Amino acid sequence: MKKKLMAMLLSMALVGSIAGCGVTTTAPGGDSDASKTESQGKTDGGSGSGKTIGILMPTKSSERWINDGNDMVKSLKELGYNTDLQYAEDVVETQVSQAENLITKGVSGLVIANIDGESLTDVCQKAKDAGIPVIAYDRLIKNTANVDYYISFDNKLVGNQMGQYIEKKLDLKNAQKSYNVELFAGSPDDNNAHMFFEGAMEVLQPYIDSKKLTVVSGQTKFDEICTLRWDGALAQARMENILTANYSGGKKVDAVLSPYDGISRGIVEALRSVGYGSGDLPWPVITGQDAETASIKSIIAGEQTSTIFKDTRKLSAQAVKTIDAAIKGQKAEVNDEKTYNNGVKVVPSYLCQPVSVDKSNYKEVLIDSGYLKEENLSK
Repeated sequence: MKKKLMAMLLSMALVGSIAGCGVTTTAPGGDSDASKTESQGKTDGGSGSGKTIGILMPTKSSERWINDGNDMVKSLKELGYNTDLQYAEDVVETQVSQAENLITKGVSGLVIANIDGESLTDVCQKAKDAGIPVIAYDRLIKNTANVDYYISFDNKLVGNQMGQYIEKKLDLKNAQKSYNVELFAGSPDDNNAHMFFEGAMEVLQPYIDSKKLTVVSGQTKFDEICTLRWDGALAQARMENILTANYSGGKKVDAVLSPYDGISRGIVEALRSVGYGSGDLPWPVITGQDAETASIKSIIAGEQTSTIFKDTRKLSAQAVKTIDAAIKGQKAEVNDEKTYNNGVKVVPSYLCQPVSVDKSNYKEVLIDSGYLKEENLSK
């Protein structure tokens, strides 16, 4: 069923042949790789002793992955490590090849935010055989015993917070009428997408059962609402189809569960194309995740309603601590050793806490903390 689903979704997506891009940084005593696109200079040294850490991020199409990678590079350099940061632009085969090449080059550790959680079984075995610790970053690596730690956010709580935001904004606990809602989920090959959806539906399903929420399209199962590669264009097309097929005759959307800002922006454009945000069609409640600059602008403008802020500075800092400890043969700090079963073992995890953000608190949470600059929100 999953293979059939993936084939169907892949046929909808226009996936080009995109080469991965990388950045190598060099600590004192290390050799830079001249084949890389950029060298970021030297550090003042530290406990890393010139060892190289491979960092694999999924894509540069989302600003959060750029920030994650850059933050890790900076912190690892301060510890004296060299880094090899690479992006695969959401091409699974590219990421697998990048990982294999880093293992062959003899990196001392790997931090991987995977594209497909089930594609790295052989890579992790090769890393284990070479004595290279593997840290799964924000996305769980599945079906292998050879992943040492998982660093992420409390993903079930992320989904809970999305559902709770819709619950609060529509005052569902006290509602005397039914509201129309549509549901979107993330990529089916990302374990987080399933957890976000599960967490949100813990909150929303009772209201669907009691008819306080009506999914007019009838699309409620994960396999019906998932969005391959978290692609905003696919989400926009699906929302346009939903509106055309189900929302004629004055019927309007009251809320949209969206698990990611890029998907949310696609949904906004679909709604805008049929007149939402003007006249008698106010914007529905639209959730999101990652606090991307474009979506914060949209929230300020009154289009997207909320997002879940996951402070990637804290996440990347924890990943640096974890890979440093693993390389030294030390036990890294964890706060969850029960939740994340990857199909072979429960992976020791460190979970950071997410924060729900909307127009009322974005300045306090994002600007005052230095995560975003206010001047960038007015450009």
